[in-house]
Amino acid sequence: MLPDADELARELMDLAVPHEDINDLVRLSRRVRDDPELRQCLENAVSDLVRDMGAPLGGADLPDLDRPPGPLRRCFPVYVLVAALPYVRRHHRERGIPADTTRRTLADLGRNMAAHRARHGLTGLQKPRWLTLHFRGELYQLGRLQFQRTTLGQRTGTALAAAGLDVTPRTPCLTLHVPDFSGPLSPAACDRSLALAGDFFARHHPQDRPPAAVCHSWLLDPQLKRYLPAHSNIVRFQERFRTAHQDAEPADTEPVRFVFGDPDLPPADLPRRTSVERAVGDHLRSGGHWYVGHGWFPFPCS
Repeated sequence: MLPDADELARELMDLAVPHEDINDLVRLSRRVRDDPELRQCLENAVSDLVRDMGAPLGGADLPDLDRPPGPLRRCFPVYVLVAALPYVRRHHRERGIPADTTRRTLADLGRNMAAHRARHGLTGLQKPRWLTLHFRGELYQLGRLQFQRTTLGQRTGTALAAAGLDVTPRTPCLTLHVPDFSGPLSPAACDRSLALAGDFFARHHPQDRPPAAVCHSWLLDPQLKRYLPAHSNIVRFQERFRTAHQDAEPADTEPVRFVFGDPDLPPADLPRRTSVERAVGDHLRSGGHWYVGHGWFPFPCS
């Protein structure tokens, strides 16, 4: 189920895997192919991953090998995802999804590995479960934004029903994600993504009929408006959303993770090179906290 060395290298390049990681992954793959126990573990993991392909179940767990910590244990989830490529590509083709959309969506594997290397200096995946959304037909990259097929939660569903939408918790919806390494979060880029999404989901997932798009992110913390100008991309992104509900528990590591790449960095050490870096760090250094914001807007949007 795992491609041979030559094909594996080509697949990894197509998935935007950092070039400095490819030789390690190709070399270690021989151990997976030559070890009957590892091959069986791989086959079982792929089978579990692609079961109910396309159902919005929130991803799937990938196995944590019962092996000593090291390169093989870190890289095994990558092999599971690569071995699942034929299944997700077939699913996309059956739904008429353009090959370019498939390629850009699955290339988030490389983005995730780049984030892992930037933080740890090693080959590996930053968030293995996150990538299972892409490889199960639950999430798509459409322009600047990513759109996850999911259902409304209890609090968000209740808020949207109170706002007059004909929804309940568990009604299909789209969750927006803002990937890193993708350029500015400009209003024009977001407009293009939303226009693409309106056509995409009507065409390729007409059964969902999501009445709303939601976002759960530190980018929606209204405190950012105290630090950023009104014309900033983040503030203008916030203004697209109506508030669904507010969290009482701080989530200080969220902006530190996404802005600086390491959630464990102490506030005193955070750089101040950009307006966003200054906002995140200065707020924490002053004793403040950051929160995950929860917003929504009707979908499709005009």
